[in-house]
Amino acid sequence: MSKIKVNTIAPRSGTTVTLGEAGDTIALGACASQTGFGRTGTVDWCTTVKTSPLTAVSGKGYFINTTGGAVTVTLPSSPTAGDIVSLKDYAGTWATACKSVTLGRGGSKINGNCIDAKLTTTGQSVTMIYVDGTKGWQDIQDSTADVKGISYMSGSGGNSCGTSGNYKWHKFTADGTFTVSSVGSGSPESNQVSYLVIASGGGGAGNPGSSDASSGGGAGGFREGKNSSDPYTASPLDSTTALTVTATGYPIVVGAGGAAGPASLYGSPGNVSTFSSISSAGGGGGQYPAPPYAPATARNGGSGAGASASGNPSANQIGLGNQPPVSPSQGNNGGDYVASSCSAAGGGGGAAAVGSDAPSKAIAGDGGAGATSSIDGTPTQRGGGGAGSAYPAKTGGSGGAGGGGDGGLSPGNPSPAGLAGTTNTGGGGGAANANPGNPNPGGAGGSGVVIVRYRYQ
Repeated sequence: MSKIKVNTIAPRSGTTVTLGEAGDTIALGACASQTGFGRTGTVDWCTTVKTSPLTAVSGKGYFINTTGGAVTVTLPSSPTAGDIVSLKDYAGTWATACKSVTLGRGGSKINGNCIDAKLTTTGQSVTMIYVDGTKGWQDIQDSTADVKGISYMSGSGGNSCGTSGNYKWHKFTADGTFTVSSVGSGSPESNQVSYLVIASGGGGAGNPGSSDASSGGGAGGFREGKNSSDPYTASPLDSTTALTVTATGYPIVVGAGGAAGPASLYGSPGNVSTFSSISSAGGGGGQYPAPPYAPATARNGGSGAGASASGNPSANQIGLGNQPPVSPSQGNNGGDYVASSCSAAGGGGGAAAVGSDAPSKAIAGDGGAGATSSIDGTPTQRGGGGAGSAYPAKTGGSGGAGGGGDGGLSPGNPSPAGLAGTTNTGGGGGAANANPGNPNPGGAGGSGVVIVRYRYQ
């Protein structure tokens, strides 16, 4: 390659010097610089992030990080027309209190005013060009767009966790804390979580061995909210509204199962489960129709207890579900009783169905069925009601699908005692059979569960 060494190239005639021909590229040597050609209206960006006060140099762009506090950038003093400076919010913090950028005027006006300017917009980038002594520095490009890719949430907690595609779930089978380490950005689901909050079931009533029939406990309240972008299959009780969260810890309460009714007493109501603003009510406690009668506050709940059976109609009341009322409903009523020379009690309500009425004086009602959700990756039915019992030693009911306990002497329970609701399903406890002269307890309600799910990638 030939080389020409000269200090000056001048035109032989006229005032124009042409380098190269059409289609050619004129390149400067490596590390060479040019002067005298003027600027093109752009800056050379300094990629060393600035975190402290500085005086800008014309032709430079600066990334300003105010995470540690406000920063002052002073424009060049004694500028000439065409001088140019650009700034960019590096960490997206300029809008945060005490973390803005002060644009010092350096002795010249800024947009015709003899005062410094404040840059206080998240993600802002601004380019300033010096025009003249009348207007001074003017902004020719001021972007307030916070251009980001999509990021997702990070969280921890629970007694178990797992992933399903791009989503992660945390299951709480006991009290704990769901900690959001960071939320995402760039999509509506980046700071939203789907949830399933199930309270504990009510305990099934006991029986002292008399001619009265005891009823099954109601299931714990069942509340679900699904992010509309989340592909899992929710239950029919889905509210279709996810919860928006921030980077903090959320205490989780998982209700313990309602105590089983001892011989001659009603079962205890279940206990609430909570996550954030969502609270599910415990299931109603199963009833025995002799003093002390189950008060309404005990037999009502997320799902209501079944009605007990005796010759005292005022004591044989169906427990109401969805108490306190929410929408969608968190549960259902218990089933009704049959009383005559023989008695049969109703089953406790379930998340997806009312408790069954006793079909005859010799057959007790079944518990209402639970609801199925795939929030933790596998379709699972939870929230079944407890079954009732019948006198004398007749056929007890079956627990509702989804964790409800069978009644005494039912097809699935040869014992006269009621069976407990399944742990961490919110299932109601089954009632003790009215086996004359043989006192028996009911079954305890199943404990609740809380599951939180979000997109993590």
